[in-house]
Amino acid sequence: MRVLASEITGYKNKRVELAGWVHRIRSLGKISFVILRDRSGTAQLVLDEKPEFTHESVISVQGIVKENEKAPDGVELQVDGESLKVLSAANPELPIPVNQDPKELSLDAVLDNRIISLRIPRIRQIFTLQSAILKYFAQHMRSEGFTEIKTSKLIGTGTEGGTGLFPVEYFDTRVYLAQSPQFYKQALVASGMERVFEIGPAYRAEKHDTPRHLNEYVSLDVEMAFIESEHDLIDLEQRILKSIFQGVKEDCAKELEAWQASVPEPEEVDSVPRITHDEAKEIIGKLQGRRVFEINPEGERVICDWAKKEHGVDAVFVTGFPRKKRPFYTFPSGNKTMSFDLLFRGLEITTGGRRINDYGMLLETLPRFGLTEEGLSDYCQIFKYGCPPHGGFAIGLERLTQQILGLSNVKEASLFPRDRKRVRP
Repeated sequence: MRVLASEITGYKNKRVELAGWVHRIRSLGKISFVILRDRSGTAQLVLDEKPEFTHESVISVQGIVKENEKAPDGVELQVDGESLKVLSAANPELPIPVNQDPKELSLDAVLDNRIISLRIPRIRQIFTLQSAILKYFAQHMRSEGFTEIKTSKLIGTGTEGGTGLFPVEYFDTRVYLAQSPQFYKQALVASGMERVFEIGPAYRAEKHDTPRHLNEYVSLDVEMAFIESEHDLIDLEQRILKSIFQGVKEDCAKELEAWQASVPEPEEVDSVPRITHDEAKEIIGKLQGRRVFEINPEGERVICDWAKKEHGVDAVFVTGFPRKKRPFYTFPSGNKTMSFDLLFRGLEITTGGRRINDYGMLLETLPRFGLTEEGLSDYCQIFKYGCPPHGGFAIGLERLTQQILGLSNVKEASLFPRDRKRVRP
């Protein structure tokens, strides 16, 4: 019977088959102990001979599961030597060690050898947890009547004023990789779908090289009709985050423990303060002892520390951004906007807000941003024939993963990160 490494504790004194990668080998005279690794974890094998295979070779074995209090989880597999098969031999010269602490490796070494580094259990745990985030995000959206959509990533114009775009040759014309599904989300709300969400890639041709930026990332996008202000969206995001955090806590206890990480409790999510952009600058300024004009990365860390001290949770919803700091489609409120950011553990992980849904207001707004109705003709058509008040937001998957686990660089939370210099593997 083929079982997973993590399951053999339930098969004491029974014959089972295991298959996986050779994680570690320790020979003591005529007996050898081999740690076998598969997707579920590791198990100890006992062989009556010195193995001829190398680390990371793929093998299958059969044997009897026996108790041994010194073995991992208190059991080991006494291998029938004749059953051992080397399914694929590994080159003994590994580019990086797989059975050592990845803290000893540089980020470049990890990413340059991505397929091998993903075999390191602690690194793979990042993506086990990330998978749980995706699972519970989608599950929650469906529970509130949202329809999952998949929109084109080839677009004719930018969603945020035409900057930061990657051009693509498309037959005899030029198109661009989508910065977000923003226009499509709004179009589908206007089509009568009312509530939509998408999990998909987004592209930003920004020349950043920081621990918080990627040029290709996964965006968890939400758009909802019949709202009054950004606070309806904040309420929704709090419900989503409570579902994600609770699911991660239940499914990924082992991963959280390995990374010495935790997720906020539901009551902590409910207690996240909501402050205006001006209030945030004032608080940061008082704590830093100077006047603050912009909320920079250091300011994000300062305001989250303040929230932890004053509200018991290191997260803040910042609302009321000035019009000049938000995209053209953001609904105005005087010289401010019905928009928000969520800062979590010192990093912005969400941007969103109510959108302009009135055709006349949109046409009045475009010139303020150097845009024209002709240049955005398809987009403007969305509102010409009736569109409900609506809004939405996007959560950066990699950033959320980074902040949950306390990763030093967002690239660690991307399977195959893309930045200014990295386009492989």
